[in-house]
Amino acid sequence: METGFCFRIASCFLIFFSKASTAAIDTISPSELFTDAMTLVSNDGTFALGFFSPGTSKNRYLGIWYNNIPMQTVVWVANRINPINDSTGLLKIETSGRIVLLVQNTTAVWSTNSTAIVQNPVLQLLDSGNLVVKDGKDPDNYLWQSFDYPSDTLLPGMKIGIDLKTGFHRRLSAWKNWDDPTPGDLTFGIELQGNPEAVLRKGSEKYARSGLWNGNDFSGYQNLRRNPIFDYGFVWNENEVYYIQFTKDNSVILRGILNQTESAIQRYTWNPETQTWKLFLSSPIDLCGRYGHCGPNGNCDSTKLPACCQCLTGFRPKWPERWNSADYFGGCIHSKPLNCQSGDDFIRIRRVKTPDATKSWVNRTMNLMECRAKCLRNCSCTAYTNLYVTRGGSGCVMWFGDLIDIKQFQSDGRDDQDLYIRVSASETELKKKAKVKPIILATVIASLLGILLVVCYNRRSRRKLKDEVEDKNPSDKENKDENEDMELVVFEFSTIAQATDSFSFRYKLGQGGFGPVYKGTLPNGQEIAVKRLSKTSGQGLNEFKNEVKLIAKLQHRNLVRLLGCCAQGDERMLVYEYMPNRSLDSFIFDQTRREVLTWSKRFRIISGIARGLLYLHQDSRLRIIHRDLKPNNVLLDSEMNPKISDFGMARTFGGDQTEANTNRVVGTYGYMAPEYASDGLFSIKSDVFSYGILLLEVISGRKNRGVYHANQSENLVEHAWRLWTEGKPSDVAEDFLVQNGGPPQLLRCIHISLLCVQQHPEERPDMSSVVLMLGSHNELPSPKQPGFLFCKKPFEADSSPGTDGTSSRNEITSSLLEAR
Repeated sequence: METGFCFRIASCFLIFFSKASTAAIDTISPSELFTDAMTLVSNDGTFALGFFSPGTSKNRYLGIWYNNIPMQTVVWVANRINPINDSTGLLKIETSGRIVLLVQNTTAVWSTNSTAIVQNPVLQLLDSGNLVVKDGKDPDNYLWQSFDYPSDTLLPGMKIGIDLKTGFHRRLSAWKNWDDPTPGDLTFGIELQGNPEAVLRKGSEKYARSGLWNGNDFSGYQNLRRNPIFDYGFVWNENEVYYIQFTKDNSVILRGILNQTESAIQRYTWNPETQTWKLFLSSPIDLCGRYGHCGPNGNCDSTKLPACCQCLTGFRPKWPERWNSADYFGGCIHSKPLNCQSGDDFIRIRRVKTPDATKSWVNRTMNLMECRAKCLRNCSCTAYTNLYVTRGGSGCVMWFGDLIDIKQFQSDGRDDQDLYIRVSASETELKKKAKVKPIILATVIASLLGILLVVCYNRRSRRKLKDEVEDKNPSDKENKDENEDMELVVFEFSTIAQATDSFSFRYKLGQGGFGPVYKGTLPNGQEIAVKRLSKTSGQGLNEFKNEVKLIAKLQHRNLVRLLGCCAQGDERMLVYEYMPNRSLDSFIFDQTRREVLTWSKRFRIISGIARGLLYLHQDSRLRIIHRDLKPNNVLLDSEMNPKISDFGMARTFGGDQTEANTNRVVGTYGYMAPEYASDGLFSIKSDVFSYGILLLEVISGRKNRGVYHANQSENLVEHAWRLWTEGKPSDVAEDFLVQNGGPPQLLRCIHISLLCVQQHPEERPDMSSVVLMLGSHNELPSPKQPGFLFCKKPFEADSSPGTDGTSSRNEITSSLLEAR
């Protein structure tokens, strides 16, 4: 008792004596004690050091957070492994320069090591958020710094990498959960196994990787440097190898965070207007970003979903039956065996994320021809490339054994990273012969195209919409009349370009399956959202006509409103009303914004989406099947009212038609009804199934994937069904929704969602029944087992011809990447 009393008196005396004379202090000297009640603030007021309790935890930790941001955002924690369970924490710096964190002034729970001889040590919190120990006589020399021991946050100016002389690693490690800063199993750092790469690991296993550094970018993150928010550098010399990033605009507050829940490294910017953190970039963003998704010698194509795996040229599936069932574990093997003695050759694959560096060799001075010759002489060498795409393409990287984790990009002609893969010489001979015949045909086609371009150039640049979308069959009077009835504004390309600052990256709202979406402002001040169809997206004239025809006549408060379009040359754009709150997924899947959507707001959104679908299915002139309903395609206006968007893949039915079959499966993997994904059979019940998935995601705040139960991997539907059968349906919902009200209405919505995702279409309710169930208290039927068909192969092969003579594709859209 006496010791504790004396400690408190001494602490109070020191606080008064050492801090009373100054309003803001950013240093601590050996003569000062720093207690739980005190805060150290950086000189410019950006960061603060002190004791805190994360989330719902009562434990105390010493950490650094943003001082000028209302919601406490911690960027560094000292005693991550050893929390303090009371308020007796005490920080001090010893005369040796060693920092010690004590409990009750006796037990050390965290400390630093210092072997330097220090004359006058000072502990200082810098404006960068870096906590440093420096000698008063040599202030530019840091004896210790928190940037060398990062937690889960990457700040501008912080290095992630390796000291090659000492072997010291600087890497990020995620918090175990939002209430516990104990290191989880997710880490991010630079690894040097041949050529250096940035690697994300879950435990000891690789989860994602960047590809090699080619002098300009990481090969797996090409064009990352062209973003408007931050730039980065990469240093690799005899002393160290590290990655470092910094903001392009000092007024922007940027942080990177390693998110254990999402298994991703995410970059956020602070939005002072909404007082929220906005997700700017996340990696990996799809299955192609996951390590080794396509197995050995497989190539992942992220433009097709589910992430389409292909064997590299000159290879075939090792286990064809498994491969056709989307089991890519075995990967691919050479179509024809190699014969090093009689002569092998190389096939070039353009613009790739280079293979795993574990079995690679690097030489910085060789040129590409020397690299090829060396690889050809070594029978174990399976691929090579130039190390640098800059500097004239110098350097040599060679791989040995299977090629793991390759991803191919669309080429833009700038600093492409090509990979040269070893194959049988007979493979390259066949490829050369295959090119001879098409040369003549290509010449003829090129001539015809030249004539066509001259004709097209002389046409009027501005035309009515019907000239672009009119059905080419003059006998189809119904479609022609429909086109002529459309009353839409036809925008000039120059008008939209000016409104979006020439489609600037900083105005990009997201990336849909058919192209990017930009925010714009017309000369009259009206804000718009512009969907610019990509020339390589797969949405051609038919899809463009489809979306315009459908939306032009749709009038409902829960459907997004089309303002106009642009069809000029090969540019096709749709102009919508701008939704200031973006898409629904930017709230329900965002850790910092999800609580904005209280249960009452979520229920209003759920009901609004249901009414919008009911209008499409029953009350509009034609039955309309959306076929791509998901949170990304539900936009929120300024009052958080939902509006269904993106009708590029919708289909219309006649008044009595209830279902149809297609050779072209479109939609998003994870939201497709089983009968549609496997057999191409779609109906209004396909949308009902998607609505059920969306309803579960809104209630749970989780995506329809992931691990939700110890010792068991399951998607969200399986997770919800298991909890239902165990009599614990409320466990599906977000904790704060259950705590702050919701049942029995919330439980009723979970019940409805399970009715919507039942295996057989005829057992699912239609949307009129769903709307009725949402607004009533009548007893609901018991749900039957849901459809779990999410991992099977799409029924139509990629190269199979469609019934109309065109190539049929599995055109499942990619998710939006929004700057939130």
